[in-house]
Amino acid sequence: MADGSTMVVGAPAATSPGPRQAGSMKQLARRRSLAALALCSPLILLIVCLKIYPTFYAVFLSMLDRKMNNFVGFDNFAFMISRPSFQLVIFQSVLFAVTAVILKAFLGFVLAHLMHNIRGRNERVWRGLLLVPWVIPLSLSTLTWWWLFDPSYSAFNWTLNMLGFEDIAFLGTVWNARLSVIAVNVWFGAPFFMIMYLAALKSVPEQLYEAASIDGATAVQRLFFITIPMMRNIILITVLYSLIVTFADFDIVRILTNGGPQDGTHLFATYAFVVGIQSGNIPRGATVSLFMFPILAALAFFVLRDVMKRNKEMA
Repeated sequence: MADGSTMVVGAPAATSPGPRQAGSMKQLARRRSLAALALCSPLILLIVCLKIYPTFYAVFLSMLDRKMNNFVGFDNFAFMISRPSFQLVIFQSVLFAVTAVILKAFLGFVLAHLMHNIRGRNERVWRGLLLVPWVIPLSLSTLTWWWLFDPSYSAFNWTLNMLGFEDIAFLGTVWNARLSVIAVNVWFGAPFFMIMYLAALKSVPEQLYEAASIDGATAVQRLFFITIPMMRNIILITVLYSLIVTFADFDIVRILTNGGPQDGTHLFATYAFVVGIQSGNIPRGATVSLFMFPILAALAFFVLRDVMKRNKEMA
């Protein structure tokens, strides 16, 4: 051309969407949003009926007296927090949840790596076998564990006696009972961590490990600088979910120890059942159950904030 400028032949011209096209795109997005909301509405209604309404009703009940006739405000909360037995329940619930979740996360991480390195048809077989504890109904498997721990017919003690050792009172002392309850929870929950972490491991690009190996990174360095950072969001979300479920655990303690010995294994859920149902004080039972909410809300806030911050950094 005369002015020295060049023109690329065959290059498509960059065109911005016109007003009509932009309007139709907005309408399409609005229709899709409405369709998604309509499809999710049954689940939203179910959550409102089974979760949100009972929560607010429990808050209302916790502010009534035993006969549920008079409004007493936060007197039930002040009474419960001043009782040594309930302070012990708080300690036991935190000890149980934190210890069990840490052990489940560690064991699930190890099992996920083992499954990730098994190739071929054996991978499906081992994965299915390791998922059995999580698939079996918890109440049924806990009954089996109760038989294994039973002081009169314990299979564990029979094995120890055959090896020349003395019996162990698995459920007879406070700390033994606490450790037994934690062990059953870890046995039940570790497969969930394994399958979640295994899915996260499968999504890590192999090129990252190859590049790190070329640069001379060791297995430990690849673990801490590639695997864990890439799995961080899955690890945090899984730990948060497990903490919520473990704090609200009821079946294991109820079947194994019923809160004993000497109320040494009561958790929030089992103690709320004893106070609210067995003792007939429903407002104070609701009060006990609501003590989990601020603890779990604080955990959820910090974990989700970290996940969202990481997602923004990666975007």
